[in-house]
Amino acid sequence: MDATRLALDLAVTLRHDGHGGVADDLADTAGLATWLRDRSDALDCADGPPPADESLLTAVRELRAAVRSLFARAVRPGPPSSADAHRLLPEDTALARLNAAAARVPTAPRLTWEPDAPPVLRHLPTGTPPAADRLTAALARAALAFLGGPDRDRLRACPAPRCVRYFVKERARQEWCNPSCGNRARVARHHHRRRQDGADPTTTAAD
Repeated sequence: MDATRLALDLAVTLRHDGHGGVADDLADTAGLATWLRDRSDALDCADGPPPADESLLTAVRELRAAVRSLFARAVRPGPPSSADAHRLLPEDTALARLNAAAARVPTAPRLTWEPDAPPVLRHLPTGTPPAADRLTAALARAALAFLGGPDRDRLRACPAPRCVRYFVKERARQEWCNPSCGNRARVARHHHRRRQDGADPTTTAAD
């Protein structure tokens, strides 16, 4: 899982709940445990993720708030996700939070080179930092790598009705985060045009 995917995965733990509201996959420690378990390899958790206690939940949610605040900056002049547009962190606070978390665990480059495979360079933690620090530092580093890399320019907030997701645009004509959002947006546009046509007595069937 690369930095772009991991940063997005953290950001979209706030999502549309299917009923007009917003669901939070990190609402409690059980949700955090599930989310971490599916990403342990990408989070420097070779021996499994640390216990998903309240302290770790708070730390991960604070990182998410920083990431989403900087995502809102990255998509300008487009609008941010409506899920938290009213409570974004100041940008200097968001940057300081990510930088501090990333610096909590020092890393060193390590090269591995398996037979019949190309060499792989990874930056791995040095020493024996606590598992929770390794996890939050890995999340912060992924967000920093994404925000400082070329994929940032393709970041968008999905404009479909009720969607609150951020996504990275993969095709030149891509407008929404997934096909279902595209279908919902087209239906909404169709109904909007029908209402406009019905309200305008000068509109003809040919229009």
